[in-house]
Amino acid sequence: MSRPNCEDFRQLFVNDTPLMDMRAPVEFAQGAFPTSVNRPLMLDAEREAVGTCFKQEGQEAAIALGHELVNGDIKAERVAQWKAFCEANPNGYLYCFRGGLRSAITQQWLKEAGIDYPKVVGGYKALRRFLIDTIEQVAEQPMTLIGGNTGCGKTIMVNELENGIDLEGAANHRGSSFGRYVTEQRTQIDFENVLAIEMLKKQDHGHRHFVYEDEGRIIGSASVPLPINAAMQLAPIAIVDDPLDIRLGRLMDDYVVRMQRDFVARDGEEQGWLNFAEYLARGMFGIRKRLGLERYGELLQVQQNAIKLMQSNGSLDGHVDWLKPLLEQYYDPMYTYQLSKKADRVVFRGEYDEVKAWLKENTR
Repeated sequence: MSRPNCEDFRQLFVNDTPLMDMRAPVEFAQGAFPTSVNRPLMLDAEREAVGTCFKQEGQEAAIALGHELVNGDIKAERVAQWKAFCEANPNGYLYCFRGGLRSAITQQWLKEAGIDYPKVVGGYKALRRFLIDTIEQVAEQPMTLIGGNTGCGKTIMVNELENGIDLEGAANHRGSSFGRYVTEQRTQIDFENVLAIEMLKKQDHGHRHFVYEDEGRIIGSASVPLPINAAMQLAPIAIVDDPLDIRLGRLMDDYVVRMQRDFVARDGEEQGWLNFAEYLARGMFGIRKRLGLERYGELLQVQQNAIKLMQSNGSLDGHVDWLKPLLEQYYDPMYTYQLSKKADRVVFRGEYDEVKAWLKENTR
């Protein structure tokens, strides 16, 4: 594949182009891109020292200090890391914050090591601006929402549709009190970056009308971008009306079976079970005020007993005794109330397969 022009940001993201991020680790942790790898020119303390020098003594002194701090074996080690990245990713690019001095120094040192590697014009700041603009532009395109009670498979359907945009997947959170995964939720910036790149890829396949799950403004600790959230308040909604037993089965698989497996896979048998129990207890704790403290205490006890039964003989039966009341007494009434305020926007209702077929036909 030929290289895109380094200013063609759309192709960089659509093609999952490898990116070498020269910023300090603290900058990278705040937000980066899915295909980027942090290979900093300066570590956090070094960057801070150079920044202080720049403010007090000017650019020339700051550059001199940078060369003093990153010299000898330290410089050789970093150049070796960059060289390994470049050789492993010959179609990639490097960038710093603005595509300025850090990128230029990196390119110079790489050239001295025999590698001519391109930089992204405008750096991280320009790439980030492009993705923010993408979200704002997509928010103006037609959208339809999938609604329905908890357990209706809305997220599954979004991912099965070619024009579906998975907000929860981009946030790495399922948007409920029990919605976290064993992996950390993405930062706000990373959430927006992943979301925008998904949009770019869908556009690249010719899609202009997108389908989203009917979400609230907050997904875990992430906020749905304001332009998307505003457009969602006006969008038509297709409602999934699946029976309670089917919804219970999905929730059992999602919140119990998969999460127990993932905790054990990550933490080992003993600690995995403890962390799984703590995860379910925290989920219940998050809605204790809405349940009422007495009902919360009762359901928590049922939940924790169900975990012990599951651990002892593998039975899932006990989990129905807290999941079903949670749906009937908390989630369903809450969603019915929320939906009553959007009733004028409901354009279709049906079971899962019926809604999916309708969306395929009407959101091309």
